Amino acid sequence: MIGSFFHSPKHRRFSMPFRYYNPEKEEMQDREDRIKKELGIHEKKGTDSDYRPNIRGQFRRAMNHSSKTASGERRRSNTRLLLLIVIISLAAYLLFKF
Repeated sequence: MIGSFFHSPKHRRFSMPFRYYNPEKEEMQDREDRIKKELGIHEKKGTDSDYRPNIRGQFRRAMNHSSKTASGERRRSNTRLLLLIVIISLAAYLLFKF
């Protein structure tokens, strides 16, 4: 009874087998790459090593655009708030005067 009261579970081991790993194919590919490099043969692959995405400044431009719209919204909100305060003040003045 006391042993089951202070029971601590055993740790679980993480074991994930390789699903799509073929060591012979990988070794053959490495050997082919090494031979092609020695012979000076260059293959065009799907990706270009000189490729640079054109993202410079896009985040800053997007944030600048959104800040302009946000500042306009803020200005309109402040104007509405000021107008509401004036109306309530006028109503309170007229209520307490009469």
